[in-house]
Order: sequence, then C-alpha cells, then structure tokens
Amino acid sequence: MLALNEIIQRILRLREEGRARITLLAACPNSAAVLEAAVLTAARNNLPMLFAATLNQVDRDGGYTGWTPAQFVAEMQQYAAKYAWDGPLYPCLDHGGPWLKDAHTRQRLPLAAVMAEVKESLSACLRAGYQLLHIDPTVDRTLPPGASVPIEMVVERTIELIAYAEAEREQLGLPPIAYEVGTEEVHGGLVDMDNFTHFVTSLARGLAERNLDHAWPCFIVGKVGTDLHTSFFDPDTARQLYEIVAPSGSLIKGHYTDWVENPADYPASGMGGANVGPEFTAEEYLALADLVAKEEALCRSRAGITPSNFLAALEGAVYASNRWQKWLQPEEAGVEFADLSVQRRSWLVQTGARYVWTDPGVAAARQRLYTNLHPLLPHPNSYVVDRIARSMDRYVNAFGLFDSNRLLENGEW
Repeated sequence: MLALNEIIQRILRLREEGRARITLLAACPNSAAVLEAAVLTAARNNLPMLFAATLNQVDRDGGYTGWTPAQFVAEMQQYAAKYAWDGPLYPCLDHGGPWLKDAHTRQRLPLAAVMAEVKESLSACLRAGYQLLHIDPTVDRTLPPGASVPIEMVVERTIELIAYAEAEREQLGLPPIAYEVGTEEVHGGLVDMDNFTHFVTSLARGLAERNLDHAWPCFIVGKVGTDLHTSFFDPDTARQLYEIVAPSGSLIKGHYTDWVENPADYPASGMGGANVGPEFTAEEYLALADLVAKEEALCRSRAGITPSNFLAALEGAVYASNRWQKWLQPEEAGVEFADLSVQRRSWLVQTGARYVWTDPGVAAARQRLYTNLHPLLPHPNSYVVDRIARSMDRYVNAFGLFDSNRLLENGEW
C-alpha cells in the first residue's frame, strides 16, 4: 500500500498532466455500520478510503464508538477480510488538538494537561497504525468566548505536536506518516485568505527551523463554504486555496461535506479530500426507521411479536446524553427538549444518534428489532450498511474515485 503522501503527489501529478481530477473521500467512522459501509464501498469501487476518526469517536477511553485506536483499526481490518479487500484503507485522526475532545472541555483542563492528553492520544494512534494525523490546535478555552487563537500560537502549537509525533514515530520504528493541519472553523482565525497564507508560510518556516521539512502536511484544511447547516461548496475559494498550497506539494481538505449540493465541483477546483460524517449517521438512522416501519407491519400481521420500541429507546438515549444541547440554535438556548418542535426533536435525535449507538438500551432495542425482522429479512444489518454505502456512491462518482486505484496505487501512468 502506498503511503498517503505518495497518493497526494500522484493526485497532483495527474491533475498537472490533465489526465484525471480526483478528490479523496474520508468517512468519519462514527459507528460500526458506517465503518463497514466505507470498507464495502472501497471494495466495490476499487478506491482508497480514508477514515477520519475524532477523539470524541475513537480514543484511549473508547470514545462514543467504544473503540480505542487499536480496536478501531482491528475492526476495519476485519471488515476488509469480510469483503476480501486488500486495497488501501487509511485510518486517520481528525481534529487532534487541545480541547477538541468534549471531555477535556467539560473537565476544564489547563493547557499543559490537555496538551499532555493529546500527545498520549497521538502516541496511541501511531501504535495502532494510523496513516494520517490531523493536528488542530485552533481552540483555546482559556481565551474569552469568540476570541480567535493568534495565528502565531496556532503555528507554534502545530509544530510542537508534529515534533512530538515525529519523535514518537521514530522511537517506535514506524515508517513516515502523513499530516493534516488547519481547520475550517472561524475560531481558528484561518478563514481570511491573508490569514490562511500567513499560516501556511509561517508553518513552512517553523518546520524548516526544526528540521521537520519531511513532515510537511499533505492536507491543509480550508473554509470552502460548507458547515453543518450550509451545503453549497464554493469552488472559487477552493481554487484560490489550491493555488496557495499546491506549489508546496499539499492539497486542500474540506470538512462538513455532508449533503453538499455540488460535489462534482470538488475535483474540478483542486480539492484533495473531503470529510463526510453526519450524513452517514442520518442514512443509518433513516435505514433503521425503515426497518421499524417494517416491524410495525409485521406486528400487525403476526401474533406474539414484542415490538422493539427502537426509536423511542434512541430518542431517550439522545436526550439522556445531553449531547443534543450541543446542536441548539442561539434562539433555542435554555429551551427544554420536550418544548422543541417535533421537527427539531427529530433532527436532534437523527444528528445525535451517533453518540448513543453503543448505549446498552439502544443496542438491545436494535438487536430486538433485527430479531423480530429475521423471519422475512434474515440480514437486517446488511440493509442498513447497504443504504449507507449507496449514499457514499454519490461521492465516489462525483469525486472521480471509481477504479481510481488503477491510477493511484498500481502505477497505471
């Protein structure tokens, strides 16, 4: 398997030669079904798949998926064996930086403590075989609300974490890995084009001074118009950012690509990668809602079936987790869950489902749902996985990824 840095260089070369325009897809592995669907998509389409796992999802404490980095990689490999896929799969860390794990914010960890925690997680990722680390020190909970971290401080902390990871990698005797830097968030101060350029040039100078040129990032995250509530990608901004980073051998990575209206503009404008997460959670939720509807019909037609009450269990778990409050709009601050509209509650449950798929009550209700459906639908989980995989196919087609391993991995030049 080619290193991810080499894949990026080949994407740049193909673009420069006018032969192909490719954007890599990074699936956020926020559940076992999404992870399986991503491996299945890679196998069906002969493409490299990236997995962008946050510290909230996967970490030394198990995250909300229940996986440590080593368990996550092992699960990925099990699905690869299930589908007889030996092509490139790249486990990656997403948003590795201070206070980007919700627990660190809740615990009000000071800078020294939170940086130590992040470094321990970087070590765990390296030992597990991660191929890319997103270094993102663009949040500082010690600053006043709404204040951006100064660019110089972002650069300084980025270099500190890359230097730590490189020293740890060398000590472990591991081959080179890829890095991703920056953020799409406004609080990082990188939205303005001048600030973005200043960040890139300062980072290059700082890495050179530390003899870390070899760790130059293959991806730099850019603000390209999308966020959790905005789905139109700005190709003009993307082209400007591409022109800034391409000469140094990097590509722009987009986050919040979920439900994007114009995905074909990503490769056309030079985007190197795109993260998708909440959309796949929504597809998992909708597939399960379909199965609940089938279960309800089954309960009407056959006696002796105890309903799973899956959707009620899911809503109860999302409410009990308090994570739904994270996604409230400013005008909803302080409003109780029960006082929100049915539409908003449904959206919050759908969005927050990823946090509670592993909740014991939710898992038990899901298993009951599957058991009830088994007489007519022997493989209900495959129904869920296939629906998620179909949603991934939209990006496969738009991003020029179908059969892309023939170009990227197998050297078909």
